[in-house]
Amino acid sequence: MDMTKMAQRSYYAPKGGLPPQSDLISDRAVFTEAYAVIPKREFSDIVASLLPFWEKTRLWVIARPLSGFAETFSQYIMEVQPGGGSERPEPDKGAEGVFFVVEGEVTVTVAGKSHRLTPGGYAYLPPASGWSVRNKGSETARFHWVRKAYEFVDGLDAPDPLFLNENDIAPSPMPDTGGRWATTRFVDPADLRHDMHVTIVTLKPGGTIPFPETHVMEHGLYVLEGKAVYRLNQDWVEVEAGDFMWLRAFCPQACYAGGPSDFRYLLYKDVNRHAGLRGYGR
Repeated sequence: MDMTKMAQRSYYAPKGGLPPQSDLISDRAVFTEAYAVIPKREFSDIVASLLPFWEKTRLWVIARPLSGFAETFSQYIMEVQPGGGSERPEPDKGAEGVFFVVEGEVTVTVAGKSHRLTPGGYAYLPPASGWSVRNKGSETARFHWVRKAYEFVDGLDAPDPLFLNENDIAPSPMPDTGGRWATTRFVDPADLRHDMHVTIVTLKPGGTIPFPETHVMEHGLYVLEGKAVYRLNQDWVEVEAGDFMWLRAFCPQACYAGGPSDFRYLLYKDVNRHAGLRGYGR
């Protein structure tokens, strides 16, 4: 299939529960100085969290700033029951956010205008935009919420809100890959108002990232579909739909997509700002 053709997609979403007592403890979970892997089995009831001013909602915190590790972002997987949501969802007026819906639907309201997001739906929420969110559907909604302290720049306005859907955007093939590696971009890379990008990377079966990328951007990678063997620092790890990878700056990374279906992940990275010389955010 041509990578530039748009198609409806499916997305892995955790459901909670607990592994049975008969399961082996051995697992692929790992936390190192350079990276972490949180396999899908870890998203159990026992590690779910609650938040103030959110009704009928629980979440899994899968990334948060840690000194000496990832400094720039946090990432949650939200689970909101019908009728649930929040009129006071974001306590930090300096925080920007991105939603990506993987199951069900949510309605996000900004400046008095409501936007319905269904699977594949993306929302960019600027700092201090006073947004709210509600599940007005009949099924449980599950979505990713990426939060970052927005880095203001003198002479640049903060970005406007965005409401898009992956299924309406043609992936951009990477050069010289024969269409085996592509990125779905929700934000214009040349728009310097944005200091983070949340995109979807797609590799066809057998496609590769053929060199160990080593760069200043931190990453969160949540696998939406498929499976692959991923090179993280000096290790090779197997990952599949539902797994999360958390990479600190300069962690070498590469991968082989294993098939038989496409390997796709939701990717966070920090972009378009000077390197802080007095610690992050100062």
